[in-house]
Amino acid sequence: MSTKTPTEADILRPVNNVSKRYLVAFGLAALALAAFLVAWMYQLYMGMAVTGLSDWGSGGGVTWGLYIGAFIWWVGIAHGGIILSAAVRLLGMDRYMPVARLAELLTIAGLSAAGFYILVHMGRPDRMVTSVLGHYHITVNNSPLVWDVTVITAYFVLTATYLALTLRYDITRLRDQLPDHFSPIYNVMTLGYTEDEDEVVERMVWWLALAIIIMAPLLLHGGVIPWLFSVLPGMPAWFSAVQGPQFLTIALTSAISGVIIVAYAFRRTYDWDHIMTDDVFRGLLLWLGFFCLLFLWLQLQQNVVGLFKAPVNVGVAREATVNHPVYQVSMGLVLATLAYIFAQTIRPSLFTKARALLASFAVLSATLAEKILFVVEGFLHPTFDIYTATPGEYFPSAIEWLSLVGTTGLVVLMFLVVSKIVPVVELHAVEHLRGDHAHDHGEPDAEPTEQEVKA
Repeated sequence: MSTKTPTEADILRPVNNVSKRYLVAFGLAALALAAFLVAWMYQLYMGMAVTGLSDWGSGGGVTWGLYIGAFIWWVGIAHGGIILSAAVRLLGMDRYMPVARLAELLTIAGLSAAGFYILVHMGRPDRMVTSVLGHYHITVNNSPLVWDVTVITAYFVLTATYLALTLRYDITRLRDQLPDHFSPIYNVMTLGYTEDEDEVVERMVWWLALAIIIMAPLLLHGGVIPWLFSVLPGMPAWFSAVQGPQFLTIALTSAISGVIIVAYAFRRTYDWDHIMTDDVFRGLLLWLGFFCLLFLWLQLQQNVVGLFKAPVNVGVAREATVNHPVYQVSMGLVLATLAYIFAQTIRPSLFTKARALLASFAVLSATLAEKILFVVEGFLHPTFDIYTATPGEYFPSAIEWLSLVGTTGLVVLMFLVVSKIVPVVELHAVEHLRGDHAHDHGEPDAEPTEQEVKA
């Protein structure tokens, strides 16, 4: 266990230092995004025919594939990230305070990637204005796409407000140590700030956290998005009463995995062993194991109901999914991760940060594969298959794979840019860790800093 005392200088290290490692990461992420943008320009010029997507029906393929599967995946990561952060604040889970802001930033980045996918899949981005926004009062009543846009926009605004309120406290107290060239940004973010607002902001953030916890299962990744699939009886691979809980468990497993990966990267890069401790990673792994268990349990529910004396259309669709190698591999990855987490709780010596990182990548790969297959199988096994006697085929094109590379690059770039402007660890987390450190070592309470006196 580290004996170092966390300081403000620690969380400001990413803001005030630019290393070769940072420049290399920035260059690779920018290259990934640029590669996809070039491919997207080609798609805009040639049309959607350059992808692996076909006209459903006589084309024998699917109109939704990797684009929509990855869209659901990114939305799940985003929703699960803010749920984690809200739970830290709402339930007093101070143990995870060092990664709470990373979870919030993951939400903003994930929603940005998901929103990008909507534009890409529309074929022509101008349709967002001419078909969606221009006729919103009509389309909101009958368009799944408009519901997606509405939900993502609402969640983005909610998360951005949540993040901005907590940043005002940090920026005000650390202003003298932040770079001057970002002064216009800091001035806007702290506009009208007074110390008297801190108590009010704390209450506002608490209520926002409560709203997030309530909205997630009812309206967001446990509600609206899975409902767009699960209420279609003509698509037996989608039609199910457990899609809401299933989507929510996938969101939480994906988000926790993403937070572990991001936290590991920052810890290793900036020597934050004393901030993002092994205890934090152990706790995140336990939560990951819990939601992996729920995820597998809900999959079992679907398989038992869909394979045991089910209607013919349901049985055919479920059997096709269960027998698909992609499904078997994804379930195997989640099961292997769950087995490791269970084993390391019994034998703690099995825990290492590298294994936690590997488990996180395994779960993210599994949830992405499961979501893509979920989308594709729904189209390949409809109840009324009037065009062809055998299911069509689908495999993502190079452009679709590049979209996944590009959106990942976009998310990485957002973390790299934001980490140079504001602290990615809350000042409250440092103050809390400093108090715990003094208590654990039998030291007298430290004299309050000038910033803490002002607070």
